[in-house]
Parts: sequence; C-alpha cells; structure tokens
Amino acid sequence: MSATPVYTDKAAPVAGPYSQAIKTPTTIYCSGQIPCDAQGNLVEGTIQEKTGACIANLKAVLEEAGSSIEKVVKVNVFITDMANFASMNEEYAKWFIHKPARSCVAVKQLPKGVDVEIECIALP
Repeated sequence: MSATPVYTDKAAPVAGPYSQAIKTPTTIYCSGQIPCDAQGNLVEGTIQEKTGACIANLKAVLEEAGSSIEKVVKVNVFITDMANFASMNEEYAKWFIHKPARSCVAVKQLPKGVDVEIECIALP
C-alpha cells in the first residue's frame, strides 16, 4: 500500500520532522494543526477564533490531499483547559455539521504555548 506525504502552503507550516498529512488509498491522516496562519504566525483571540484557525488549516490540508472537511470520520481535539470546552464546541459545530466521531482531551501543554490543537482522519 502506498503512503504519500501531503504538504500545502495554504496551511500552517510543520513545526518539526513530520508531514501535514499522509494519504493512503483508503485514508488521509492529518497531523495536529495549531492556531496559526500559513506563514506560521500564531492566531490571537478567543478560543473560537483559535479553533476556527485550526480547522481552516485542516481544511486546506485535506483539500490538498483531494478530500474535504465533509469526508472527515474522526477528530481528536486537544485543549489545555476544559473551561474552554463549550466555547471550542461552539466553533467546531460550525465546521463539522456531519458530526464525525471525536475525542477531546485536556492536556498540560501544547506546542508553541497554544491552547488548542486539532487532528483528524478523513476518507479520500
């Protein structure tokens, strides 16, 4: 089975030795996206704005891989404070109207000091 790395300049650049996603014939595995723009500048603002930035990055990566947000089947959300859970969900629901499977866990710390990171698995 082939596995192809996916990169796009329309999403946040990677912060280490990994791909933005890996595409196989049956699945696309997207690396976690943090709230930053395509130039790597961190997004400031509310948890909703930061969540939106993470998902916009995922959308760009998925589109580069030939997929879309609508084909996402599993999402993992990492947040540093569960007090942000409801606000994060508010923005999340605008993007994932088809309600894919999801986990959301609180973590002590995320890369670059951000308070949300989102990864997903999608169909091609």
